[in-house]
Amino acid sequence: MKAFIIEDDLMMSECVERALEQALPTLDNHVEQEHKILKITNAIEAMSLLNEDLPDLIFLDILLNGPDGFSFLNELISYDDTAKIPVVIVTSLNLEKYDLGHYNIKHIFQKETMTPQQIVEVALEILQDAA
Repeated sequence: MKAFIIEDDLMMSECVERALEQALPTLDNHVEQEHKILKITNAIEAMSLLNEDLPDLIFLDILLNGPDGFSFLNELISYDDTAKIPVVIVTSLNLEKYDLGHYNIKHIFQKETMTPQQIVEVALEILQDAA
């Protein structure tokens, strides 16, 4: 599994990273796999890293320093290979009024209420559906 965590809050990115690491044994199914979880603090660096290695899953904060998460999403969907990457939004914004279906967003977490177990469950569901 390869995952990007695009989040400028270090504590939040570490929380998501730890939860994803909990999901790894379930994903392995006793087969040796390469796992890479990259924590990225801004959209520009994330787009640059996409040119090197496509992740299986992206956790994305919307309120980033510099270009925001929507700018990243617009760039992401503009290329065939990156448009298919499942995205999980992690935000403190209320995004219910937005139509986000065309961004391949699989889940939206509210930072204030999400739990590590929920992150694990959503990640496993998305990655198992993609397999």
